Amino acid sequence: MTLKEWRQQWKEAAQERGFYRSLVASLVFFAVGWIANAYAIQFATEKASNPVTDLALSNIPAIEVDGLFVYGTVVFVLFSAGIILPHPKRIPFVFKTVGLFWIIRSAFTSLTHIAPFDATVSDFGPKINEIFFGADRFFSAHTGMPFLGALAFWDRPWIRYTFLIGAVFFGIIVLLGHLHYSIDVAAAFFITYGIFHIAKRWFAKDKERFYEDLSKARDM
Repeated sequence: MTLKEWRQQWKEAAQERGFYRSLVASLVFFAVGWIANAYAIQFATEKASNPVTDLALSNIPAIEVDGLFVYGTVVFVLFSAGIILPHPKRIPFVFKTVGLFWIIRSAFTSLTHIAPFDATVSDFGPKINEIFFGADRFFSAHTGMPFLGALAFWDRPWIRYTFLIGAVFFGIIVLLGHLHYSIDVAAAFFITYGIFHIAKRWFAKDKERFYEDLSKARDM
């Protein structure tokens, strides 16, 4: 996308009634979700009790996957930003949906506080450890977020399959590294599916704008 095309897209979006109001609301909602999730991780980590047995983790040795886990997340974020941020009409629905995802996940995280199956120490430093390696077990955000992207871009095959591969990749990684229990990974798909359909109903206008932009982008 050229700079001229990007400016034209913002100009068209600005002409739609309520766009900027929805954009600001989405940024606020996203920030609230992120903060809620951060506090939930901290709370769960402080209250974590003991690990429990797991059919999968009890039968596979823990493998060091910290690099794939952290750097894979960076790649996922950059890819997502690349297909969303250049298109202003996509931003409100995406940010509100992701914010809803974080809020719902923070509620689940705050309910039960189970320690990691067999705790390992990452060498990424305290700040990265706090963000990526807390005791927030249920449900796996690294599995759920790519699946959420796949659901949103379901009609665009190359994007859909990229996100689905990402969801499977992270699901395998967190199990191999014993970073999540198997139920955290399995449940992520079902809960994320529910979150997406709630978002489509709650943010109907933003959803229409999102899919209208996808349709135009396909035509172009």
